[in-house]
Amino acid sequence: MRADLDRFRRELNTDYLDILLLHCMIDGDWPEKKKGAMAVISEAREKGIVRTHGASCHSLQALKTAANTDWVQVDLARINPAQIAMDADPATVLTVLRDMKAKGKGVIGMKILGAGRLRNKADECLQYALSLDCVDCFTIGSESREEMEDLVAKIPAASVRG
Repeated sequence: MRADLDRFRRELNTDYLDILLLHCMIDGDWPEKKKGAMAVISEAREKGIVRTHGASCHSLQALKTAANTDWVQVDLARINPAQIAMDADPATVLTVLRDMKAKGKGVIGMKILGAGRLRNKADECLQYALSLDCVDCFTIGSESREEMEDLVAKIPAASVRG
């Protein structure tokens, strides 16, 4: 993990990382399995090499574990209105995400376009993601620069709340 942190910083040409996530946590006992990496990341945070740490979750149990794990400061969670490429139905996921927020954790949404399967409903998905009281920001994927520019242009209109 220490070598990876050094490599990440070299590749990014930076002294520190704003956010470092353990990627693709699936098991409910992931903190036990990842305790060595978590200890190194915590040490790096104390030294100012990492500012914030957490996980990206790919199962409901892993997400619930992240909500209940003090080490997690931010979580990357799958959320969209159609339950595509998600860990459970939106209402269930939102319950966990609201619990995370109540505990002071940051939440980053991912798969808001359902791994691309909802790209024909981008306006609806953007409006949904932007309306959530428990998602601080989100990642958004695109297959081309044109698609990315189109999605970015849609955000201001989608963020108008009624």
